[in-house]
Amino acid sequence: MADPYESPASARPFGLRFDTLVRLRWLAVAGQLVVLAGVYWGLGFELPIVPAFAVVALTATINVALAWHQPAARRLDDQTAGLMLAYDIVQLAILLYLSGGIINPFCVLLLAPVLISATALSPRTTLLLGALAIVSITVLAFFHFPLPWYPGTETVFPPLFRAGVWLAILLALVFVGVYAWRIAEERSQLSDALAATELVLAREQHLSALDGLAAAAAHELGTPLATVALVVRELERELPKTGPHADDLKLLREQTERCRTILGTLTTLGSGDAPFDRMPLSLLLHEVAAPHSPFDVKIHIDVPTDQGGEPVIARNPGILYGLGNLVENAVDFANSRVDISARWDADEVRIEIADDGPGFAAGVLDRLGEPYLTVRGSRRGLPADEPGGLGLGFFIAKTLLERSGATLAVENRPSRGNGAIVQVRWPRRELERAAPMLPARPPRTVTEDENRAAGTAAE
Repeated sequence: MADPYESPASARPFGLRFDTLVRLRWLAVAGQLVVLAGVYWGLGFELPIVPAFAVVALTATINVALAWHQPAARRLDDQTAGLMLAYDIVQLAILLYLSGGIINPFCVLLLAPVLISATALSPRTTLLLGALAIVSITVLAFFHFPLPWYPGTETVFPPLFRAGVWLAILLALVFVGVYAWRIAEERSQLSDALAATELVLAREQHLSALDGLAAAAAHELGTPLATVALVVRELERELPKTGPHADDLKLLREQTERCRTILGTLTTLGSGDAPFDRMPLSLLLHEVAAPHSPFDVKIHIDVPTDQGGEPVIARNPGILYGLGNLVENAVDFANSRVDISARWDADEVRIEIADDGPGFAAGVLDRLGEPYLTVRGSRRGLPADEPGGLGLGFFIAKTLLERSGATLAVENRPSRGNGAIVQVRWPRRELERAAPMLPARPPRTVTEDENRAAGTAAE
């Protein structure tokens, strides 16, 4: 069993708002000024203060120029944002070169531009920025001004210590970059999948709303149709039975009666107590399986023969779509048979969907339900080398069913290659009170004039 949805995750939009980078750079400039002033005047340590302030002043000037010429709300493309972050790495590397190089504790700030890139920019840009940061710390390990310290005191660190600091920063760059990128990618995929779920649910809600719209249309058309029927009846009384218009009037009366029958049927769809607003569980299973019956896979529905106390549930679009998706997956990957069974007691309702196909791949069983999780499988109607998978469709079905209070469990049958099983469980109380996603439209009160006209037409 696998999922008919094979859409890959949509490409994550890369880039950053211009205002975001400008604000972060102002924060960096303020911090650098405070640190330089505190070290030089507060602690009295020697360092090339003029070149250091010049570097910070250049950054502030560039920031002002950029803010003057660029709208704050502009979203920078991947390349432009990468260039701005590359400048931040170079600027910080120059300040570190003037204040001790790799031994300066503030060397860890070189991680910041790479971290920002990993969360918002493309992997290629992040790799380039990471390489630039690695080159910077490597150069700083060999070339730099002395670390600012008390006058007359020289700080000397052994080469092994410098190598350890270099390796620690290198590992931190790699780990933080990969970790941040994976978290951002998973968050983006989950956001896209949830958006797709909302779209599917909205579509099901719109389909359910058609019942109410049809009923409303039937009520609104009832008055003019009754008037037409009344006029036809009067014409039949006034005109000769064998006149030239007799056949036309007969046809018009028959079509009017047909319209009244159709409108009467539509009216029942949207009423709050219509027979299909709530249905027994067995009827729901037949409705879910019906669209997939024409295929060459036999669908067998098993419910207890003694159906006393059978759950009667609301016609919930989320439940219908979720179960229908699971059945469709089973039909796609079954060899010849899909079994749908239902059991219930006073506390719980269980529905089990099983097929006789290849089953789930062992590597994905623990990850089922994640968005865009795809595997290769022998999906019905596709060549063997075509990718099948458990992706967005299974995620949507799982999400919609869980919203109704259900829990899902998936497993393979004990004998290898004999198919997969999906079990859906609800607390009975939750399932029986699961209301439709959209409230039914109450029937409009029929006026006495409408009743009189309809009665006259029916004579």
